[in-house]
Amino acid sequence: MNISTIDIAILVAFIIGIIWWALKNGKSQDSTSYFLAGRNMTWPVVGLSLFAASVSSSTLMGHSGEGFITGIAVFNYNWISVLVMVFFALFFLPFYIKSGIFTMPEFLEKRFDKRSRYYFSFITIFGNVFLDAAATLYTGALIIKLIFPEVDMFWIIVIMAAVAGSYTIIGGLSSAINADMIQASILIIGSGILYFYALDEIGGWEELFSRFGDGVWLKLTRPIDDPTVPWLGMWIGIPILGFYFWANNQVMVQRVLSAKSIDHGRKGVLFVGFLYLFTLFIFILPGLIGRGINLFGVENLPTEIIDGSTLKSTFGINTDQVYPRLIVKLLPVGLIGLILAAMISALTSTLSATLSSVSTLFTMDFYARYDKKADSKKLVRVGRITSLVVLVFAVAWAPFIANFDSLVSYYQEVVSYLAPPIVGTFFLGLFWKRSNEFGALWGLISGILVAAILMISKYGLDIAIPYHFLLIAPVVMIFSMSINVIVSLLTRLPDPEKVAKNTWTIKIWHEETEELKGIVWYKNFRVLSLLLVIACFTMYFIFI
Repeated sequence: MNISTIDIAILVAFIIGIIWWALKNGKSQDSTSYFLAGRNMTWPVVGLSLFAASVSSSTLMGHSGEGFITGIAVFNYNWISVLVMVFFALFFLPFYIKSGIFTMPEFLEKRFDKRSRYYFSFITIFGNVFLDAAATLYTGALIIKLIFPEVDMFWIIVIMAAVAGSYTIIGGLSSAINADMIQASILIIGSGILYFYALDEIGGWEELFSRFGDGVWLKLTRPIDDPTVPWLGMWIGIPILGFYFWANNQVMVQRVLSAKSIDHGRKGVLFVGFLYLFTLFIFILPGLIGRGINLFGVENLPTEIIDGSTLKSTFGINTDQVYPRLIVKLLPVGLIGLILAAMISALTSTLSATLSSVSTLFTMDFYARYDKKADSKKLVRVGRITSLVVLVFAVAWAPFIANFDSLVSYYQEVVSYLAPPIVGTFFLGLFWKRSNEFGALWGLISGILVAAILMISKYGLDIAIPYHFLLIAPVVMIFSMSINVIVSLLTRLPDPEKVAKNTWTIKIWHEETEELKGIVWYKNFRVLSLLLVIACFTMYFIFI
């Protein structure tokens, strides 16, 4: 990739500017300020922060790469997740904010007991460090390596870690969120510009549809044996993964907890839902267009769908390079620097979110329980040390990901095994009063055992599992929930006080209905939720 001095200058100026802005707006005078940004964020800030934290550099590469390989099928993960966001905003979010929790595992303790909290917290920390943070650094380094091939991979990882850590460790969540505002804006604008350049290059919408409209390339509903998103998995598997990511994941929910009120939290989630509908155009379609404009210069590329490994071995096409190649091929000097800034934004915002998540989990779920006399300043200090340690571990582990080619690629599959028991536990906890601490614990343990058996069978013993992971996820969740129900019914009644404070009832719906009377429609979260659901299904039926 031949990058001009002007583009490199824009990129460097952006990095320096984002660090300055984040540190300028950081708050760390007490634990609430450091870990939850003082709980005073408005809905636009919450929404933009959620968008930035959810879009990593691997998302940009993965979405455009999948667009090149299979068309728009990967968008099913996004539009189904938007429906999940609506459900989360309506039912779960108010309990999270009203309870005053710092972490997701903390909610499990309020509803069940500390054992469930420790279990979930440990699993989340482990995944955040060795999967999220390390994988983000590694995939980000792959991108930078394309721009500066002479620089050693390890030093690229160290520099990226230093950029994200410089403001997150010092300023906490408020620094991260304020940086996310700028980064999300750059990400949306930059990717939008690339989309319009790509669309112009292929000759507009009509030409795009004439080339790909006859096959499955522009269709969301795929056959049951489709390797990307089988139609049944779209309806019963993706909602589970989406709920885990948006409603149980500390990285995401921590930003919601920073909202100044339940209403701002809800509208922030709905805002990011509307933004996610545009990911089809700014992330996925440019990849498909890349296939139409012969991005890799390969003659006689088959018109049918071929998996990425075959494309690489047979035609020498590495689909991870689709997004960077589009940038260099289509954009003029100056705009290349802007899009590269967008890619760096995706990297640093995701890494920053992960650091803040692990710092909060360890400090509030473990250290604060160990040192009960620790004041806010000491907790902040422990949080900073934790972030630094996590960064060191992630930097040390990231280079080894190159030795495990499947680590990044099977991440979604691993989550599909680990997430269902957690999702099931939260659902039973909120909607079934009889679920108790014993049922929750054994439901979680049984779920992790099934997940371990599946992963060992497939990756350790090379036993083929004939079903798509999106079809396995609901089976694991139903099994875990069944254990929860059986054990709960065979043991004592749950604490009535915990049940009363942390379960949903129809009375809550009626109370909110009364509160919404007289509220203008565009400020009514239920109306906004309905509009978002309509928008989701409209897009689905357009590309059905």
